[in-house]
Amino acid sequence: MSNGVSAVSSPSSGKVLFYLILTTFFWGGSFLFTKIGVREVPPPFFVLLRFSLAAVLMGLLCLPRLARLDRQTVRRGTIVGLALGVTNLTFVVGVQGTSISRAGVINNLFVLFIPLIARTVWKDRIGRINIAGIGLASLGIALLASGGGEGFNRGDMISTLCAFFIAIHIITVSKVLKDEDVWLVSLVQFCVVALMGAVTVLLVPTPSFSLGLTSLGTIIYCAIFPTVVCFTLQNRYQRYVTPTQAGLIYTLDPVWSLLAGFVVLGERLAPREWYGCGLIFLAVLIPLGVRFVIERRLVVRYLQR
Repeated sequence: MSNGVSAVSSPSSGKVLFYLILTTFFWGGSFLFTKIGVREVPPPFFVLLRFSLAAVLMGLLCLPRLARLDRQTVRRGTIVGLALGVTNLTFVVGVQGTSISRAGVINNLFVLFIPLIARTVWKDRIGRINIAGIGLASLGIALLASGGGEGFNRGDMISTLCAFFIAIHIITVSKVLKDEDVWLVSLVQFCVVALMGAVTVLLVPTPSFSLGLTSLGTIIYCAIFPTVVCFTLQNRYQRYVTPTQAGLIYTLDPVWSLLAGFVVLGERLAPREWYGCGLIFLAVLIPLGVRFVIERRLVVRYLQR
């Protein structure tokens, strides 16, 4: 296989699917726990504490590998970490300012931002299906804006900005990282994000707060599950599926955040908000579905040769 993983060592497709879906479950849970946590802890402090704990945990896991940590891994991990840091800082502020139901759907717009960025920077062709997706997403955002409550509020806007930075992070990973040890890269990333959180805390005035059991629990959850565990599962199992298949699986993220918002927080959306979220979801799902069908056809043609 081209990725250097032998067929003998490859896990079953069912196992791969299970762990990638589990990853989306933990990521979806991060919306709920972050929303609860930032009620007590200012967003920059939340990022600082979450990624400081994640860095310590990943450092313990990486103890046998630390001797292989070289300047190149630090440099490349820092570049990727800067993108991850901006992503998480905008994520917590966005979740604080809107419902997790809306934030989860809006964050998935990263799928559409990736071809737009590739077009702007590398002059890649966007494609008609992506243009259609962008049009659907725009209509969905318009419905959210007129759906009641505050319309398309500040939290929604920052969540959209977060989706853009998610796309930047994904592109940065694919362009910058080569054959580095993914565990060590993750460790460097977490350290960089924690440092960015500390700098933000120093530069941005934040109100005083007390760290209660609830907020401490949310930080521990977010440090362990959607950070250390999810990065490990993603790095371990995503290599066995195509990017399109992974994208389709990751569209489950907003499903979990919608369920969590409905069941735990009692969030309710107005009809237009549901339609808007549905259109944004379709805007992401349709291009991924078309790419998946095209990939399957190419595989069938290749096998029939």
